Amino acid sequence: KSKLEKEGLFSGKYKKKIPFLSNKIGLITSSKGSVIQDIINILNRRAPYLDLILVDTPVQGEKSPELIIDAIDYLNNIRKTDLIIIARGGGSIEDLMPFNNEKVIRKIFESKVPVISAIGHETDFTLCDFVSDVRASTPSEAAEISCSDINELIFHINNLHDNMCRIIKHKINQNKI
Repeated sequence: KSKLEKEGLFSGKYKKKIPFLSNKIGLITSSKGSVIQDIINILNRRAPYLDLILVDTPVQGEKSPELIIDAIDYLNNIRKTDLIIIARGGGSIEDLMPFNNEKVIRKIFESKVPVISAIGHETDFTLCDFVSDVRASTPSEAAEISCSDINELIFHINNLHDNMCRIIKHKINQNKI
């Protein structure tokens, strides 16, 4: 950690902003766990307009760091996503080790696309959390902060419409005189 910190990989000056309105979100996680269902349920409720690209990736085990790196490359270069979520449920420190892998950390740092880290539970921390643009305390929180709620968007659009109509009516009335 101290080596990567000295190199500036955790510095706030390199953090990318999460888009206000994403069209395409890439999700790096295992399709076998409950994490995927939690994230899909939240995104379907809040943002049915989103295109979610699941990159089914083992999130523990010897080969998982290499596969996580491949998934980040895929979402950066091939699928042109607006945002990437890397998610995994809780586990032992050994289970979370792929998210402390130096090559994985460097790949997240190099990502052109903003990355949200959603590894483990609130008390779990990995190096992935420090290098990512945003750390979510749980995968569910990552889903919540990754998108704009459709009901809030509709409310905002209706307010803008009402304000424009009021301004136009006012201008018309001013020009009648």
